[in-house]
Amino acid sequence: MIDLHTHSIFSDGDLIPAELARRAEHKGLSAIGITDHGDFSNIDFIIPRLVAIADELNPVLKIKIIPGIEITHVPPSLIADTIKKSRDLGAKIVIVHGETIVEPVATGTNRAAIDAGADILAHPGLISDDDVRAAKDQNVLLEITARKGHSLANGHVARLAERISTKMVINTDTHAPGDLIDDELAKQVICGAGLNEGFFSEMQANAAALIKID
Repeated sequence: MIDLHTHSIFSDGDLIPAELARRAEHKGLSAIGITDHGDFSNIDFIIPRLVAIADELNPVLKIKIIPGIEITHVPPSLIADTIKKSRDLGAKIVIVHGETIVEPVATGTNRAAIDAGADILAHPGLISDDDVRAAKDQNVLLEITARKGHSLANGHVARLAERISTKMVINTDTHAPGDLIDDELAKQVICGAGLNEGFFSEMQANAAALIKID
């Protein structure tokens, strides 16, 4: 499994990056994105450190570490600049924390992330039809999440994305060791969102294409 949305101690995760990667490797994952929460106050701290640990560990681990960031609760008008700065700092994957129904994310965050070319829009909540179409046009992946709370809107996201043919990806939004999942549980989450099990392979192919691995 490829999981492109996890957190380490560089934001609110429980594990240092090396342990997170090792636990994911032991779980059977082939690639993991470490994407800690960031805004302009800390991306210059987080991203270079994740790039450095990926450079150090990737040659000696079976799992591939993708250094990234989850831009979180940044005002919509600043999201484009934050994405650009994140890429300039070396982020290989840029996620934006979408308009989940369990947090007071600013209205307009979903569309700002899509228009700015984020790689993944995480847990986008009750995303609109227009925004799902825009995500398709901009090739932004919509996340189906295994994360408690955020997953409450999976069915809505899946229904619109399937109807509009917008690409999706499944992630865990891992914060603690117990949040990591294997292929079988990922398939159950996908089925729980109202999709058939075959979408697992499609979502994994979308993730692999994003990070350019076979």
